[in-house]
Amino acid sequence: MPDNTTTRNQKMTKPQDNSVRIKVDLHIHTCYSPDSLTSLEAVIAAALERGLGALAITDHNAIQGALALQRMAPFPVIIGEEILTSEGDIIGLFLQELIPPRLTPLQTIARIREQGGLVYIPHPFDYRRSALPQPTLFAILDQVDAMEVLNARTLLPALNERAQRFAQERGLLCGAGSDAHTAAEIGQAYVEIPPFRDRDSFLHSLAEATVHGTPSLPHVHLFSTWAKIWKGKGG
Repeated sequence: MPDNTTTRNQKMTKPQDNSVRIKVDLHIHTCYSPDSLTSLEAVIAAALERGLGALAITDHNAIQGALALQRMAPFPVIIGEEILTSEGDIIGLFLQELIPPRLTPLQTIARIREQGGLVYIPHPFDYRRSALPQPTLFAILDQVDAMEVLNARTLLPALNERAQRFAQERGLLCGAGSDAHTAAEIGQAYVEIPPFRDRDSFLHSLAEATVHGTPSLPHVHLFSTWAKIWKGKGG
């Protein structure tokens, strides 16, 4: 996907005031993920340095970091969780409670809905990274609120482009995120949207999103591997 690409969501919703827009990275990991060493303080510093107006913390099977960061940050923080289901990853946004891993996709979605959360599909065609199998994706599509169409850690641009086409053809809201596991990656991909106050206003704003970003360099995956090793040794 070329630099600073722009995609406009197609889902109809009530009009938004587009005179003010903020950058929002919808996929960030912290030291509460097993493959990241990024402190909460480093997340805040990086977000401020890169001009983000809000972000979503989506740690693997954890929300403690997101809850803590929400109390610390001078900008809105969406409580998210990248949940490993029995078939692949699903992100829940605007969560209040932890959702356990290894449930079926339908059970996971039900848990997200019970909390009033949003169902967000990350890196949908990146099968090297726990993407849902295509038959499963089609089976749950009517319960999906938004799809990640630009993931900065996806190595093949064609996979992001495929996700963008897939979402647009089906009228899904489009999101983007760095999938940052290090502070240097934060803000590498993001949406620009009108400011939001809560879950519902976020949905309205996301319908007016433009998607921006560039791929991260492949070596960032080595940092995730090192973080797993370091934590496994009790570091």
